[in-house]
Amino acid sequence: MLTLPGSAVPRVDPDDPRAGRPVVERIACWSARHRKAVVICWLMFLGMAFLAGQLLGSQSRPQYDPGQAGQGEQILHTLGVVTPPAESVLIQARTARRGAATFATDPAMRQAAQQVVTALARLPRAAQDIVSPLGRDGRALVSPDGRTALVTFRVAGPHASAERTVAADLAAVAAVQARHPGLLVAEAGSASTDAVGNDLMSSDFRKAEVTSVPITLILLLAVFGALIAAGIPVVLAGTVVVATISLLAAMGRWLPIGSATGEVVLILGMAVGVDYSLFYLRREREERAAGRSFGEALRIAAATSGRAIVISGVTVMISLAGLFLTGVDLFTGMAFGTVIVVGVAVSGALTLLPAVLSLIGEWADRCRIPVLGRRRTAARPSRLWAGLVRRVVRHPLAWGGAATLALLAIAAPAAGMRIGSPPIDLPNNLPVVQTLDRISAAFPGRPSPAEVVVTGNHLDSPAMRRALTALGDRASAHGPLRGPVTVTAVARGRALIAQVPLAGDGSNSVSLAALHTLRDEVLPATLGRVSGVRWAVTGSTAVANDWSAVLRARTPLVLAVVAVLAFGVLMAAFRSVTLPLVSIGLNLLSVGAACGLVTLIFQDGNLQRPLGFTSYGAVSQWVPLFTFVLLFGLSMDYHVFILSRIRERWSAGASTPDAVIGGIAGSAGVVTSAAVIMVAVFSIFATLSFIDVKMLGVGLAFAVLLDATIVRGILVPAAMALLGDRCWCMPGRLSWVPGLSFEGPAPRLLIDPALPR
Repeated sequence: MLTLPGSAVPRVDPDDPRAGRPVVERIACWSARHRKAVVICWLMFLGMAFLAGQLLGSQSRPQYDPGQAGQGEQILHTLGVVTPPAESVLIQARTARRGAATFATDPAMRQAAQQVVTALARLPRAAQDIVSPLGRDGRALVSPDGRTALVTFRVAGPHASAERTVAADLAAVAAVQARHPGLLVAEAGSASTDAVGNDLMSSDFRKAEVTSVPITLILLLAVFGALIAAGIPVVLAGTVVVATISLLAAMGRWLPIGSATGEVVLILGMAVGVDYSLFYLRREREERAAGRSFGEALRIAAATSGRAIVISGVTVMISLAGLFLTGVDLFTGMAFGTVIVVGVAVSGALTLLPAVLSLIGEWADRCRIPVLGRRRTAARPSRLWAGLVRRVVRHPLAWGGAATLALLAIAAPAAGMRIGSPPIDLPNNLPVVQTLDRISAAFPGRPSPAEVVVTGNHLDSPAMRRALTALGDRASAHGPLRGPVTVTAVARGRALIAQVPLAGDGSNSVSLAALHTLRDEVLPATLGRVSGVRWAVTGSTAVANDWSAVLRARTPLVLAVVAVLAFGVLMAAFRSVTLPLVSIGLNLLSVGAACGLVTLIFQDGNLQRPLGFTSYGAVSQWVPLFTFVLLFGLSMDYHVFILSRIRERWSAGASTPDAVIGGIAGSAGVVTSAAVIMVAVFSIFATLSFIDVKMLGVGLAFAVLLDATIVRGILVPAAMALLGDRCWCMPGRLSWVPGLSFEGPAPRLLIDPALPR
């Protein structure tokens, strides 16, 4: 027997295998006994993760697009081929009236063009390849109506610092603008757009951090009524996010972890960190309100909510790990980040949370908020939810059928979902975007050409020259391939880049058909006749096509594997084959409804003004699949927690209908609180700047809202009422499946109730 220092109460050794207690309970007991060591270890882990991120996070492995387009990108990166970013300076009269002066007749426009050229050439890192409308080749840089002119150039190297270099270019152009108030003199291009986009992403990230924490804390104050108790989930979630982002910064040196992963980790880390803490804390306070000692309450919370957290966390990680099956660098990076943040959150809930609770003891109920702090410790069953579920259980077919039809109607628009990327993933109110729009309007041109990256031996041989000539001859004014086809040797002749203009606008069916003609017919008939030559076609049209192809091919595999693995975990958890099927079916229904809403809003262009976006007629390429795997996992948070409460009552002798009513009513407070917090956190991301992040925020918030209301209050009780005792059906031939059931031994005093406060 072991005794804590300063205590005369005997206790069972938590490491004694004869105790026969569940692992999660033993971990919680050990953490409570060694609370100071656990807290110190967590602080050391946080410090080392932060230090590793600072020391190793200066470099990152690039992400490549999928398919042949990504192969071309990787070849160019391996060869060290870097194309300096192209920029354009727009010179335009501010008033476009009939009879207004043109570039040829307006001295101010010509003077501004010359001043732009001079200013760019005099910079310490002078712009490269400056082409002026005043020069010999400048006729193409004056619009057909003569009222707009361009100065084009490439940003000086090195390429890695292009965003900093272009800032000097922008300042030089702004100085010219100040001298010509009657003209519009503005710069836009790939480097300036990237600089604005990265600044905006950093600003959005800070906004999400600054906004999500206070909102979460306020909602937790409403839940607990005490400042200390409300602060515990926020602190845990914050440390989880900081540690994960720091680790990912270090891992990015070897893994394809992009900037978007950080935003997703923040979303998910705050959500699951708060959720898991809330489940644990509310159960512990509920047991104390029922008369348990502090030690008993902590042990029971570990044996029930702690076990539910493990099952939920494993299911979430399995769902997110399904992204590895896509083979796409973007999804691989997101999978690493999200799996790590969920794993860290589960570890924190099982170890750090019991340690902190044992350190502060009943101090968690101190610093009460007036009015809110009254009677918050007692968690009473909800009469509202009990009344609703009782009605559903009496007429399950009518209620369940109506709810299912409603969700199917919301999901219906997803059948017409189109996948694509916006031309510029930035808000339209930004000056750089407005300048690009003006350039496109004044110079309507062809889409970006396909780039054929050619490698192999003897690229300068006569056979290769004949093949390239034949490739150029296949271009025509009205065919799928348009001229002229230009060929450039790069990497000291180790590769060739052939730029082939395609018919269409770059994203429509005409451009896609031209791309397939190039890949499947023209290149095999020309370059394919030269031995030892390999090629890969990249470019914006190729990237969009390859993304769509990979998603069509891999999405069914991801769905199937995630569903099968989740079924196995839930079957082991609840010793049932019917409940996992019900949970998976309801998850798919709520995910489908979320995708339908995203399609209705973002693809069809509804609610553009309130949400602050401009529809481009499609849904971002990575959002649907990522939404599925994330929601499939997160929905299990509520399903596992609710079903565990229902099973507790059923195991204690209640009938299935009574267990359903009691379980949902008894867990109503914690599930509602967790859902409100998660919806609030996700809704923050619907207010950020990038349209794909808005899509993700809206879809996640709506799906969680559905899970916490219609699914929890109607569909789960309706399905279980229809199934009756078949809910707990486990065929004998599956008795070999390892059990993860939620029943535990009778409560025993394993932790000293008089732990130091």
